[in-house]
Amino acid sequence: MSESEASSLGRRRLASQLAEAVAAALRDDLRERERVLLVVSGGSTPVPFFQALATQALSWERVQVTLADERWVAPQAEDSNERLVREHLLTGLAASATFVPLITDDATPEQGAEAVNARLAGLAWPASAVVLGMGDDGHTASLFPDSRELGLALSSDERVVAVRTPSQPRPRITLSAARLHQARRHFLHLNGENKREVLSRALAGDDVRELPIRVFLACPLAVYWAP
Repeated sequence: MSESEASSLGRRRLASQLAEAVAAALRDDLRERERVLLVVSGGSTPVPFFQALATQALSWERVQVTLADERWVAPQAEDSNERLVREHLLTGLAASATFVPLITDDATPEQGAEAVNARLAGLAWPASAVVLGMGDDGHTASLFPDSRELGLALSSDERVVAVRTPSQPRPRITLSAARLHQARRHFLHLNGENKREVLSRALAGDDVRELPIRVFLACPLAVYWAP
């Protein structure tokens, strides 16, 4: 087996382990609650996790799914997180879950944020699980270190915040740090040595604006990492 094949296999195994852990969390909460909420992240890393989670047997018709953040693009756009979730998670057994998007027909996230806030109000908070990712710059959700709205997203009591980031071509909407914190369980899903190094740096300091992932390192956080 080549090094790349071994790495791919390790990442698939990790994704399956994470899927089992998240499914177990949802099952536990479904014993006590009529509806449960799962918050997931976009990007390429979670695709195998979505695919594995979709095969888990549970009462998916009682599960609500939303995103930690979203680019302000049409749902069918190539870089839409909603498209990613619909194609890879809301399939098979998981097709009966209720997906709640973070976008509207408004031209900008600033215009649509109020409607999204209202839409999210009726979900089964606190979320049973929030599954976060992390970029090489230490961002998670759309809490980017160079975002003009980072301070607002870190301090706001609103459910979502519209953000614009010089390093990113698209305007975005993100769950606020406070809303992401309001979960029963937090998971961090990472692949690659570079992500391990960034996480090590984050653990060694406390400047949240430098590496926004730090805002979640003070709460119980299950880290799932593969080379």
